[in-house]
Amino acid sequence: MLTMFLTSGSQATGGSMIMTVVMIAAWIGVLYLIMIRPQKKQQKEMDALRDSVKPGDNIMTTGGFYGVVLDVVDDTVIVEFGNNKNCRIPMHKNAIAEVEKEEAEEKNEGK
Repeated sequence: MLTMFLTSGSQATGGSMIMTVVMIAAWIGVLYLIMIRPQKKQQKEMDALRDSVKPGDNIMTTGGFYGVVLDVVDDTVIVEFGNNKNCRIPMHKNAIAEVEKEEAEEKNEGK
């Protein structure tokens, strides 16, 4: 009786093992669709936004400071903060949170 119980248990274990692997793969697929894919899409959009920065654009940094881009060199931007024209700080492009294009302002003022 013990051998019959062990053999039937091993067959059931093999079937449930395959089902377990399928369920784990399904959960990984769901997590990819819900979490990883949207994050990668958002990261690509932010990279494109940071690459499109030009001198004259108004930006907001990750620290919440607003400034105007004076120069762009590789991964570094020189930003002028506030009304004081002597406050120019070089910073990495990754510190840019938002970009407001200068052209958009000119179009709105002209209407």
